[in-house]
Amino acid sequence: MACNGNSEEVVEGRWHMFLGTHTPRLDDKGRLILPARFRDELSSGLVITKGQERCLVVWPLDSFNDYAASLRAASPTQEKARRYSRVFFASAHDEKPDKQGRVTIPASLREYAGLTRELVVVGSDTRLEIWDSAAWQTYLEASDDAFAELDGEVVPDL
Repeated sequence: MACNGNSEEVVEGRWHMFLGTHTPRLDDKGRLILPARFRDELSSGLVITKGQERCLVVWPLDSFNDYAASLRAASPTQEKARRYSRVFFASAHDEKPDKQGRVTIPASLREYAGLTRELVVVGSDTRLEIWDSAAWQTYLEASDDAFAELDGEVVPDL
């Protein structure tokens, strides 16, 4: 069953979400083998976009469509909404994994995220993030100390 970003979706008695940290490699043709545990959710197709902090985001089609709908709801007269939407959609690349679970990451997105051979794929609830391994390590080192302090600001009612 596809993950569609809807928090009410239940798969086999549990909330569906992407979890965990995985360390695949990028091959010489710019392809990534998706972690096996995510392949069923992404088998019908996915969209890869630029993410914040120079990572890439992998969206199941349903989640991408939900996010795109929320962007369409923003007023086109708002400059920030227009700027964000232009870059977001212009960088988006749709892909369908092959039989081995491989997807090609376009050169422009590999360059944006600084991807080398060693990658980290991070489950991030309704989507995945792809990071260069060294960039992910740097991000974690900078973020780990603040993590415990952020929960009260980010999660309501804690």
